[in-house]
Amino acid sequence: MSPASFYKNKYKKDIDVDCSFFQMPVRTAGILQQNRVFLDFFWDLAKPDQEVRLKAVEDLIQYLKTNNKADELDYTIKRLVDGLAHTREAARPGFSLALGQVLSTFEVISLQSILDRIKEKHNLQTVKKKLVRNAAFGNLFGVLALHQSSRLSKEPPVVLGCVQLLQSLSQHRQHLKDLPTKTMMDILNEISEEVFEEVLLSALQTDLASAFRTPEQLQLLLVALQRFPQTLKPKKLKKLLGSSTIINAENIPKLMEVLKMASRSVKKECVLPAVALDLLKLSLKEDSFQLFWNNAIINGMLKEPPGPAHYLSFRLLGSALPLLSVAQLKEVLSGEVMMQYGEHVVSKAERFKLAPEMDSYVSDFLAGCQDADRQLAGMVGFSSLINKGSPLMPPVWRGVQHLQPAALQHYVEWLKNMFLKPQLDKLLDCSTRKRENSIFYLRKWIVSRLSSIIDNHQVKKQEDLVMDVARFVFFHAFFSAKKASASIPETKGKLSVPLDDKTRGVLVNHFFGLLLSMHHLPLTEDSDKGTAANQKRVQGVRADGTMWIYHLVQYAQVLLDQPEHAQCSQPFSPEQRKAWDGMLKMVANLKKEVKKGPAAGTSAFQQLFLLVAMHLFKQEEEPEWVEVLVDILLSLLSQPSRHIRHVCRTVFSSICPHVTAAALTAILDVSTTHVRDKSDGSDDDSDEEEDDEAMEEEDDDDEEEEEEEGELEEGEVDQKFRQELMKVLQQQNALEDGSSDEELDDDAMMALDKGLAALFSEQKKKNQAKKDERTKIQKEKTLVRDFKIKVLDLVEVFVARQAGSPLVLGLVEPLLTIIDRGMSSDSDQQEQEFLRRAADIFRNQLCRSKVYCRTVGDRQGELHDLLDKLMTKCQKLADSSVCLYYFSASLYVVKVLRGAPPAEAKEGQTADGAALRFMGNLDVDRVSAIFRDALTSFMGRRKSPLTAQMFTDLFARFPGLCVQLLDQAVQHITSGVRVHQQVKETLLPPSQLLIIHLLPALSVYLNYVPVDGHCLVCLCVCLGPSVCVGVAGDTEQGGSAAAERRSVDGALCEGLRSAGGGRSTQLYITVLGYITGLTLRCMGIYIAYILSVPLVVFKAGVGSLFSAALGKNSIITSIL
Repeated sequence: MSPASFYKNKYKKDIDVDCSFFQMPVRTAGILQQNRVFLDFFWDLAKPDQEVRLKAVEDLIQYLKTNNKADELDYTIKRLVDGLAHTREAARPGFSLALGQVLSTFEVISLQSILDRIKEKHNLQTVKKKLVRNAAFGNLFGVLALHQSSRLSKEPPVVLGCVQLLQSLSQHRQHLKDLPTKTMMDILNEISEEVFEEVLLSALQTDLASAFRTPEQLQLLLVALQRFPQTLKPKKLKKLLGSSTIINAENIPKLMEVLKMASRSVKKECVLPAVALDLLKLSLKEDSFQLFWNNAIINGMLKEPPGPAHYLSFRLLGSALPLLSVAQLKEVLSGEVMMQYGEHVVSKAERFKLAPEMDSYVSDFLAGCQDADRQLAGMVGFSSLINKGSPLMPPVWRGVQHLQPAALQHYVEWLKNMFLKPQLDKLLDCSTRKRENSIFYLRKWIVSRLSSIIDNHQVKKQEDLVMDVARFVFFHAFFSAKKASASIPETKGKLSVPLDDKTRGVLVNHFFGLLLSMHHLPLTEDSDKGTAANQKRVQGVRADGTMWIYHLVQYAQVLLDQPEHAQCSQPFSPEQRKAWDGMLKMVANLKKEVKKGPAAGTSAFQQLFLLVAMHLFKQEEEPEWVEVLVDILLSLLSQPSRHIRHVCRTVFSSICPHVTAAALTAILDVSTTHVRDKSDGSDDDSDEEEDDEAMEEEDDDDEEEEEEEGELEEGEVDQKFRQELMKVLQQQNALEDGSSDEELDDDAMMALDKGLAALFSEQKKKNQAKKDERTKIQKEKTLVRDFKIKVLDLVEVFVARQAGSPLVLGLVEPLLTIIDRGMSSDSDQQEQEFLRRAADIFRNQLCRSKVYCRTVGDRQGELHDLLDKLMTKCQKLADSSVCLYYFSASLYVVKVLRGAPPAEAKEGQTADGAALRFMGNLDVDRVSAIFRDALTSFMGRRKSPLTAQMFTDLFARFPGLCVQLLDQAVQHITSGVRVHQQVKETLLPPSQLLIIHLLPALSVYLNYVPVDGHCLVCLCVCLGPSVCVGVAGDTEQGGSAAAERRSVDGALCEGLRSAGGGRSTQLYITVLGYITGLTLRCMGIYIAYILSVPLVVFKAGVGSLFSAALGKNSIITSIL
């Protein structure tokens, strides 16, 4: 390695910089004052430009060799040793590099003398305290210069002195970090084993014995063990460490602590610590890999919270791939580290993602590995890591191009077998919830991966592999196996899970994509050897000259001729079969003509006929009649006619039962697509923030247009017009000096008038054109908005007529998008009318309708995801009015999921209880968690868009969920009440207001449904002392707070005369009534649980309630 690269790459990032002013080198009086060129070398060494420093080093060496003067050499040594402790960032490496090159060039200079000079000049014991840092760097860079001279290994005493100096520098870790230890490692890598054993071993005895103290000391031991295995034998290690091996069960806890320290030390660099990789290599050498990986990594590093320790484990996994055997690869890539890595990749947290680094690790492993079995193990391992059925590795990935042909063949076979018989239990699924269509997503990914292999021209693949993949995709896209046939290998593979229409659609699309890829596929390397360098490469044909598509047509003909073995998913009609046979005859005739002599266009016609024939297998996609009729109605609504609008509304109401999802989507796109076009071309509906910004920009543009129009009306001119006016005046010399004193002649005046008239006429035309353009745009906007309002008629009719259709659920998000965008922008009256109509349809006719979809079917997971999405968005909004619509939509989704109670419920109280207990398809735990998060956000955020009225509606409509939120509500209620008691009453917190709405719903629910007594007792015990302020509460507070509480107690006991007053009295009355009822119910139903509560706690909580409510002499109070 060159000196420049040594300092540039190794030490630039490791050295802390002390930015201070440049100090001019000290000159010796009366020496070399006349040689300015020589002195400039030392100035250049301290400059910040690295190229200048390197040039100065080269010039200095050349100058010294040319002149060969002893005094100049001595002066150079002195200046360079002094410069090692320079305060400037770039100076120290520059002087060190120059000193190393001087020592390497002039071997007459003793290294021992230089080391003595360095120690004397930068003595840490005698230097001033403020210069200790500079002196420490001076010693370090001095040792680096000696090491760079390449003579260090020849003088063992100097090696010992350097190591001892570095050991003393290790105490200044706050300045030098781990640089002294790294330098010792570099020295160890260059000396012989004899020098190490005779000279350094005794000096490094302490460092090697304390290897488990820091990562640097452990790495020093690992480097020494790797370089000098004959010296550090097991017996020697036993003497140093107490064990003959480094990796053993006894040392695992120590190694874990060292690895944790190493992971934290490289947190900002985002690299793998060298000590971790060295330990892995040592574990493989000592045959203790299983122990190290399972105990130190899986049971050690992965048990730490997500962060540096996990990142070290993931990077170690990637770095270990080239070092492991096939069995070890299979074990590691199916273990806990891979599972944790998958969870890290799919996590939604906005934090560092390691996936790009892992892709590089895998690509480097595949590129450097020539063993097909190890390549296959790596590909299968990473392809088996899935999230809800879909592998985390992207289907289109360049790493596949490094696979050997044998590995690629086996990998394709693995993909095909996994497609035929999906074995999700053998894959690593890092998702917490199972997706209903996991097999579909897995098969979709497999087909995409197979297609990408064919499409990537860099992949080394044989023609048989290409044809095998194409046949596989074609067969499963259009056929199904009935009976195995030796001539059709695809019939031998049986599907464990039948293909659905969705999967076949994916196969069909990828097959025609494969046709395009094969049309551009060049000849394989074996077939392309005979092609001349300057000859155009042929694409789309096999080695025999026939087109790929022709072989696929022949394969399709074989399948059609054997219906007993392969059944077409959509059998040909007689007309289609006739067209197919005719096509084959035409292609055969064309091939005969090609044999007679090449004709222009023959190959193109063959390609065309074969492609048309392949499209016979594809199902004709024709729109439904209702979709066509909806398009016609939308076209008619664009006409400015009230009669047509009425007719369209009437016609659509008659076809509502037949409307499909595609037809409804076409209606909704009219209202949403135009808004997206205006919002700066955004295609992602989920990106609400960008849409809002775009709407604000659009409003700003409208305001700017109005301002510009006002400026034009006032006659203001732009800069371009001013320049044109100046040109006209200059042409007639109207701007020359003294022109105001001289009169122009008639011809000049006429020419000037004509020029000015033409200029102002042109400017007037431009202004009028701009006004006309703005008027046109405004009219178009008005027409579009009017059209959107008319289209809402169709939406309104559909909601009114088909409120129970599952298609109505697809209206929720589009309508919310319209409302959100409309309310977040300042729009005109017409736009406000459109917003009002949309909000009315959504709130009054959709969410509050008594008729709703009662057949959720297989959309339960989708609706739960929609609920989660709506509530997440609800908490992020800034406007409570918009949040109200999102919360109403959430309640509507809950109502749909819950459904109607069973019809066989009995009358009376039992019927009401059954209705309250009934939850239908609602995942109570998941939904409760969603609303619990919302409740926490409402209680904890100062400016939450959520309001108490929203949760009032939730508790009133779904008391069952109220019980699920009871523990969370109690926590916030009690904390809110206690905080309120410590300050003067101004406005009740939301947590207190929520009590009034929570308890009635809970009371109604408890009339029919038994609830866990633990929740009720907690509610009584928590709210009793806090709200009613009984005996136990008085002993906990003093001063003004206790006086206030006693006044409230007195008011409650004496009839709530005047103390507290206002909303606080209403709160206390409400809570007192319901808490008393809950306590009585709790005593009656869960007496066993109550008796198990300690008497002191029970009296402090429940007893205080009855003391305040019934009086001190109450029988119940006496019993308590």
